Amino acid sequence: MSGRLFEREQPGRSDEAQSASAPLADRMRPRSLDEVEGPAEVVGPNGFLSRAIAEDRVPSLIFWGPPGVGKTTLARLIAAQTSSRFLAYSAIATGVKEMREVLEASRTLRAKAGQRTILFLDEIHRFNRAQQDGLLAQVEDGTVTLIGATTENPSFEVNAALLSRARVLVLRELTPADLVGQLERALAD
Repeated sequence: MSGRLFEREQPGRSDEAQSASAPLADRMRPRSLDEVEGPAEVVGPNGFLSRAIAEDRVPSLIFWGPPGVGKTTLARLIAAQTSSRFLAYSAIATGVKEMREVLEASRTLRAKAGQRTILFLDEIHRFNRAQQDGLLAQVEDGTVTLIGATTENPSFEVNAALLSRARVLVLRELTPADLVGQLERALAD
């Protein structure tokens, strides 16, 4: 069984997602950082991610926060707005062999075509230390830009060497005011 989360390498809104018959959650998924509710220092107009995306220089990142705060959505937005190839996997369903193949293909693509790869790894805390170590060399040499998502404290669950090569962005639960804004958008839809 493949650990792929999304079928397409470059995520975008499908025709179904744009239609009125699509699930509300899918229709309400932000299509740009402007639509993301979150800390201004991260997603605001002058926030870290806005600047990194505008410069097409997104570093390796670890998104840490509770379920439903937009970790996967942010990874999709980064991929859609940068020139990098986007691959998304779930640490729960991805094995060492498959990850080695992905990393080797990314290395080859970078060498032959200069194409960068963003590797989104959902539930990165579910990878054991050896599996996380397997990513280290490719993150370090720029073969892949790692974006990990976790609900667990990365200081305890992510290998220190890998963690030192990524920026941790803490995503908090939405405030009541944020939720009201989301509800108003949903009602308007």
